[in-house]
Amino acid sequence: MNGRLAITADSLNAVDLFRGLPTADRQAIAARLVAVRHPAGRTIVSQDDGHNDVYFILSGDVRATFHGLGGRDVQFRDQHAGEMFGELAAIDGRPRSAGVTALSEVFLARASAGDFRGIAAGYPEVAQRLFTHLAQLVRALSDRVVEFSTLGVNNRIHGELLRLAREFGVSDNAALIKPAPTHADIASRVSTHREAVTREIAALDRAGILVRARGQLHVVDVARLEALVAAVTRN
Repeated sequence: MNGRLAITADSLNAVDLFRGLPTADRQAIAARLVAVRHPAGRTIVSQDDGHNDVYFILSGDVRATFHGLGGRDVQFRDQHAGEMFGELAAIDGRPRSAGVTALSEVFLARASAGDFRGIAAGYPEVAQRLFTHLAQLVRALSDRVVEFSTLGVNNRIHGELLRLAREFGVSDNAALIKPAPTHADIASRVSTHREAVTREIAALDRAGILVRARGQLHVVDVARLEALVAAVTRN
């Protein structure tokens, strides 16, 4: 069962959409939100359901997954503290395009669609950040379409690993992906099978680009991984 938590101006300062707003503004926004908690493994929203609340992740991780007509699940992305989900349904009023499941225990701030739109309308800086977020989402999805249409399986795996490296943070040409998604998870994201991912990661390990360890991937040469991706995306 969901637990009630306190949402404060400080907790909203960790959310990308509200970070750095004046304290009074964050306090006013917090008063319009409801705090909820979900355990790991809980489905938070279901694909195609008619609810259009928006959720802001205060702590924990979630996964967005599309359930295809043939019964195959396709992972969109994992999301972390500071991010939000459900905004598209709140904006256009259509059923949700993906389901979202808690990967760990998560603490969320929930806004009704009406409150979400009201907050965006009432705070110009929030609206601008929302516009930027939507533009980034469209660009990311456009990049995925191009990759799926033009790149081979190994190239798509390289692209996904590079995205993960950047997501977890690159420092001194290295990145630690921890916890790393399973090979089956990566395969779902790039539309291939687990064995292909296993082979390609082993090849990158032999090439000295990454090091495999239990539960993590250490990309030790991000520049070489970027070069592999750039070599095929330029063509």
